[in-house]
Amino acid sequence: MALLQISEPGQSLDPHQRRIAVGIDLGTTHSLVASVRNGVAECLPDAQGRVLLPSIVRYLADGKRQIGHEAVEHQQSDARNTIASVKRFMGRGLGDVQDAGKLPYDLVAPGAPSPGMGMVSLDTAGGVKSPVEVSADILATLRYRAEDTFNDDLYGAVITVPAYFDEAQRQATKDAAQLAGIHLLRLINEPTAAAIAYGLDNGSEGVYAVYDLGGGTFDISILRLTQGVFEVISTGGDSALGGDDYDAALADWVLAQVGAVPQTPSDKTAARLAARACKEALTATESVAFSASVAGAAVHFDVNRTDFEANTAALTARSLAAVRRALRDARLAPEEVQGVVLVGGATRMPQIQAAVGGYFGCPPLTNLNPDEVVALGAAIQADQLAGNATAGDLLLLDVIPLSLGIETMGGLVERIVSRNETIPTAKAQDFTTYQDGQTALALHVVQGERDLVQDCRSLARFELRGIPPMAAGAARIRVTFTVDADGLLSVDALEQTSGVQARIDVKPSYGLSDDEIARMLQDSFATAAQDMQARALVEARVDADRMLIAIQSALDADGDILAPEERARIDALVQGLHAQRGADDAATVEAATKALAEGTEQFAAQRMNLGIRKALAGKNVQTL
Repeated sequence: MALLQISEPGQSLDPHQRRIAVGIDLGTTHSLVASVRNGVAECLPDAQGRVLLPSIVRYLADGKRQIGHEAVEHQQSDARNTIASVKRFMGRGLGDVQDAGKLPYDLVAPGAPSPGMGMVSLDTAGGVKSPVEVSADILATLRYRAEDTFNDDLYGAVITVPAYFDEAQRQATKDAAQLAGIHLLRLINEPTAAAIAYGLDNGSEGVYAVYDLGGGTFDISILRLTQGVFEVISTGGDSALGGDDYDAALADWVLAQVGAVPQTPSDKTAARLAARACKEALTATESVAFSASVAGAAVHFDVNRTDFEANTAALTARSLAAVRRALRDARLAPEEVQGVVLVGGATRMPQIQAAVGGYFGCPPLTNLNPDEVVALGAAIQADQLAGNATAGDLLLLDVIPLSLGIETMGGLVERIVSRNETIPTAKAQDFTTYQDGQTALALHVVQGERDLVQDCRSLARFELRGIPPMAAGAARIRVTFTVDADGLLSVDALEQTSGVQARIDVKPSYGLSDDEIARMLQDSFATAAQDMQARALVEARVDADRMLIAIQSALDADGDILAPEERARIDALVQGLHAQRGADDAATVEAATKALAEGTEQFAAQRMNLGIRKALAGKNVQTL
């Protein structure tokens, strides 16, 4: 007799069989993989017992590559072909790369369609490589490490991304996972992953801030932890701020002091590596020597911690500005935060710990390894998503960093999904046509906080065609924005009477630069009054255009019912609105529109009476 096997939804059909799932922290400086073994999340080491994999890939002329520790040895000797910190190029165009001239790489502008289309690429001895390909090589190495550890195929992985990664950067990470042969279970935000590790390991509950300063990115998230529910209240950050920037600031200052100018890629790399070593040493000591070979000369300079902190104070202030914005969005004061979690290797710097502790008024939590905590949290989430038995379910309530909307007439933005909206989410709004007989609608998807399209970032464009010809305003077009658990966007447009539908998965060629993100948020507050005036003027002009089109259509159809003096008066009002439409004052345009509306009320009544007479012609009222 066969037995009916019953399992919980999402769980393995065989209770004795465990799916191999891992969490991967794809970092700017280091990457690592973790998994839940014997009920405990732990990072998986390589054959030499090393947990951290340097996020560095060297490409050779024969098509071979060196990844991780092998590549580190060649950073200076073969700087052009040894790619580090590639995470900073993910989803970025050439114009988005800061200080490109100081980098030792040959950057290539986007060209023909490829896995890295729209993104800057890197010209190496092994050919032109997109950031997606370089990241895929790192991910594949971590995948092999996990499969060797378990001696089994990998079921899937949860990969972490900075909370402030935009649509393009998230999509690029997804593409890299696919290229590496990894079944992606989910993308989750790095601060959320850290909160999972801390919440489960320490039984923490309440409002917590996660301050994540890695090698190339910075995130701040405000979360509420309650019995397995991880709710992100607000998020902020800077995806072009990290330990690399502290290295660059220190290197630039030292070279300026000694008058040395890097000439070659090797010189630039040597200065950065010396600065990084100097920065790491200053964590434990007050003074250390900066030593490097630049432009054929040996550079030696003593750096003390005070000098380092002074030259990087602006970077620390940038991170605290993002912290203040996140707290303002969460409507919380610093003293209402119960604890601060430090994540990322760069948080080991004493000035960071002092600045964060001083701002929140409490010493930050550092009892978990800041390099490993993100991967550990991702592993816990991966174990659950794979359907393995867990002590309890986790509920992740993440948010999107910037508002999403579409362009409406006059270049206005109609926001459909607001920033800090919990994801996954789906929001819909109804729109209509602008002109009589309109059979198509062009949809322009934008991202940002300003009221005018020109001040936001364009994400995608598509068209809804096949709309039945109708009078202006008669069509009912429902536009639905869907943001999935990975933070990726799809947009649907449906004309509800005919059933005509169009859809697009938003995959922009490149994303928002961090300066743009910060500027968008700041401008949304600083220019609020200006935006309101601009929006009012545009709306007034759109209303005026609609009125002019409607009146002209009515005159063409039934203008003969008007007496000559009435027609002349209406024509004068039309001409007056035409003249005032270009005014820079919304009130002026509105007054002219109102005058035309009031001046044509009698004409509208006459048209209505005429329509009624035509409809009732030849019919007996008693029989109706």
